[in-house]
Amino acid sequence: METNSNTDKGHIERETLQLVLEEFTLEQKTNNQHIEALITAVKNVEDKIDVFKKEHRIEKNVSEQLDIKQIEAILQKGFLDIKYMIGRQPKNIVKKFQILLFPEQDAKLFYKIVFSRWFLWLAIMVALSNLYNWGIHYSDNNKEIEIQQIQNDRLRKAWEYMYDNNNKETKKLMKKAYINSLENK
Repeated sequence: METNSNTDKGHIERETLQLVLEEFTLEQKTNNQHIEALITAVKNVEDKIDVFKKEHRIEKNVSEQLDIKQIEAILQKGFLDIKYMIGRQPKNIVKKFQILLFPEQDAKLFYKIVFSRWFLWLAIMVALSNLYNWGIHYSDNNKEIEIQQIQNDRLRKAWEYMYDNNNKETKKLMKKAYINSLENK
């Protein structure tokens, strides 16, 4: 049964991993398309600038210099956008499987929390165990006392019955036996 559930879990994990990877590839494709669109837009702007420069050179003398600071600002903004889009692309996912007995970070806090709770629960368990043992011992003692009282009551009733229903000689023997039993104790 466990191997079936393990294979089912592995199969489900593979399917989900495959779906996630497919989503990432689709997102990567769309990002690449946007980057290509930006690159073509930048090339178009550069071509227009070159055409504009040629036309402007023809119309004006070479001694006049063009003010291209606005165009440079637009290009710099475009390059920053490209860098931003490249930086936003998904990074490689590294999946780690670890079984840690001790934490990698914040070990002091971990021990403070875990061991304080463990000691608290340990103290509670010891207290409950001792309380249970004391309760069992107390219950057993009470049962023994009740049994002894029942036996003593039976013996006393039997003694009184015999004493009340016998003659004087038997009563004297019974008194003598009673006195001897008190002396032997």
